[in-house]
Amino acid sequence: MVHRRVRGGKFKVKKSPSPSPVEVGDELEVNIIERAPSGDGVSNIQGYTIIVPRAKPGERVNVRITAVDRKTVTAELIK
Repeated sequence: MVHRRVRGGKFKVKKSPSPSPVEVGDELEVNIIERAPSGDGVSNIQGYTIIVPRAKPGERVNVRITAVDRKTVTAELIK
């Protein structure tokens, strides 16, 4: 955490980004818990949202991580 003084004598706290629980290329087995408005399956892992195209709610699927953003992870199905 970094504290820095801003105008008016107040301090602004900037939190350091926490490391992602997954990296590009990781393979996981996840439960699809809901469907996104775009029709993709959605799962969660340690506060990160995993979006899996062509997955349906209630399925347990094997996925490979293709992209990691700030709080969103995109994955593809592994056959």
